[in-house]
Amino acid sequence: MRRRLYEPEHEQYRSTVREFVEREVVPHQARWEAERMVDRSTWLAAGRQGVIGLAVPEEHGGSGVDDIRYRSVVIEELARVGAASLNSGFGLQDDITLPYLMDLATPEQKKRWLPGLAAGELIGAIAMTEPGAGSDLQGIRTTAVRDGSDWVLNGAKTFITNGIASDLVIVVARSDPEGGSRGLSLFVVERGMPGFTRGRKLEKMGLHAQDTAELFFDDVRVPDRNLLGTEGRGFLHLMERLPRERLGITLQALYGAQAVLSWTVAYTKERTAFGKPLAQFQNTQFELADMKTETDVLQAYVDASMLALNDGELSAVEAAQGKLATTEAQRRIVDRCVQLFGGYGYMMEYPVTRAYIDARVQTIYGGTSEVMRTIIARDLTGMR
Repeated sequence: MRRRLYEPEHEQYRSTVREFVEREVVPHQARWEAERMVDRSTWLAAGRQGVIGLAVPEEHGGSGVDDIRYRSVVIEELARVGAASLNSGFGLQDDITLPYLMDLATPEQKKRWLPGLAAGELIGAIAMTEPGAGSDLQGIRTTAVRDGSDWVLNGAKTFITNGIASDLVIVVARSDPEGGSRGLSLFVVERGMPGFTRGRKLEKMGLHAQDTAELFFDDVRVPDRNLLGTEGRGFLHLMERLPRERLGITLQALYGAQAVLSWTVAYTKERTAFGKPLAQFQNTQFELADMKTETDVLQAYVDASMLALNDGELSAVEAAQGKLATTEAQRRIVDRCVQLFGGYGYMMEYPVTRAYIDARVQTIYGGTSEVMRTIIARDLTGMR
């Protein structure tokens, strides 16, 4: 069945992205894993080649092309070489930070921040999760208290992607202690603001090259001009942009699974046991056939989701279904591929091993699988 998602211009863009990946990513991955950080120069190179920030309007240094299919090409090409950490970092920038700023920022804020983000000179992050509040955003305790023309922020965040490298952090804080879900607001905290500090770079199971950190806010004075969107509507702002965020994770999961499957097909055709290639054994063939069928069927749903997002029609429930299906499939498929690699699947020099530990977080961040099931079930039954 021929895939009909991409137009010729997307495939032309793929050539640019693939050249970037081969030159700026592949030679450095092992070092990034060891150093637990991606080079800043990689972000700058991505900005120069339009690998990030493509959707930023031309007047602010981008190309003004807000078509998720271009992001899909980038995610696919990074997944092809197993660059899950960089995929996560770029995804945080392009699928989360930039949409918030392009949709909610004032003209003055856009002029201040968008050019740097498009160029890779500024790295963005969003700080939602707290030590005591994960998927339950209404449990957020970080406070923002108005003091004249400023807001004073106090609290702590954890598990923040791009936490060490970030220059701009969109912080979710409680601006009205009695407001419930209507008491949250978004603030952009900039590097160097007094009282804003970063804790340790967290030691994670996987995604070693992607910096994840704790963030602390001790009487951080944030000027009113750094309020993002409307005061008290932070929760609504978050909910409105979750479909885009979850579709980004969906793409990373699907393309990650497809990449691992391609590596496994090649390995089973080369590796022999009992005098013949593993790919000739019926069990291997059945496993590969099942995984290929599952990823191809999921691809059709994901392609339709991308077109729906472009048309402004992807619902929160549809995005939740995509994230649930693809991340759970990725977890199963990568595990089965490790099994087909045998003992070599347990060795870190094989990319399938890194993919195994990198993939585990996919069913957790961006909303756990359990939260996705709750969203879907409530829509289905009408019961809460």
